[in-house]
Amino acid sequence: MDRVLETILILVEIMLIIFEANWFNDLVAEGFERSVRHTSKIKEMRAAIGPLSGPSLKYCTDDCLRRYLEARNWNVDKSKKMLEETLRWRSTYKPEEIRWHEVAVEGETGKLYRAGFHDRQGRTVLILRPGMQNTSSIENQMRHLVYLLENATLNLPQGQEQMAWLIDFTGWSLSTSVPIKSARETVNILQSHYPERLAIAFLYNPPRIFEAFWKIVKYFLDTKTFQKVKFVYPKNKDSVELMKSYFDEENLPTAFGGKAVFNYNHEEFSRVMAQDDLKTAAFWGSDEKLADHIGNGHSGASIP
Repeated sequence: MDRVLETILILVEIMLIIFEANWFNDLVAEGFERSVRHTSKIKEMRAAIGPLSGPSLKYCTDDCLRRYLEARNWNVDKSKKMLEETLRWRSTYKPEEIRWHEVAVEGETGKLYRAGFHDRQGRTVLILRPGMQNTSSIENQMRHLVYLLENATLNLPQGQEQMAWLIDFTGWSLSTSVPIKSARETVNILQSHYPERLAIAFLYNPPRIFEAFWKIVKYFLDTKTFQKVKFVYPKNKDSVELMKSYFDEENLPTAFGGKAVFNYNHEEFSRVMAQDDLKTAAFWGSDEKLADHIGNGHSGASIP
């Protein structure tokens, strides 16, 4: 029972941190006035962070600065500190240089992958299946997660900054649950380096006790934040219909109550990721190790 409670508390902690609550937003300023104020804040923050070069310059678009400002309630000093911590992390972790062949083994079961469709708002969709955990190296699990977060953002359409998550709890049990340390590291990466990236998350067929705890948590969140998490149960028509309002039923996999017949194919997904790696290299400017890898006859996992 202690293990169950610990797992639930970690899940709640992840939710709380991923969906940053904007407690102090100015609810009076609206429309044009708010837009002008926010534009001014973005300019102020850009001046505060000073000259940039290389990948940092590429990373710090106005939309990027806006996300960090939103995550810190438009406080320039706090947003600047948060962004600088991310830039230091990116300079050492180098997420833009991670390539599929380095993390492919983590994706063999399809526990986390980018869907081949978008939601009705054009957002990239990540599908998570906690019951399909297949490895024990937390370091490799985090690199796999970061790789797909980077890939998902690269595949966002112009003007879209957020993604949607579909989390399928089918087959989940304590024996297949994400280790506590891994969950905490996931929280740290998401809250610190990918602020305001998640628009909505659907938890499909989760243990009922998860929702019970989430309803308690709602009293500590604003309405906007709380509404980002949706619990969906196959036998609950209303919750299923709600999810379908966000996704075209023809695209939504049958595993989530849709009509699309889909089974994760690791080799096929690896081909897609290998091609995306070329786009990533082009976006960031150069990638000698990718060229060498392809030159040696490799393009992701072992693909015939």
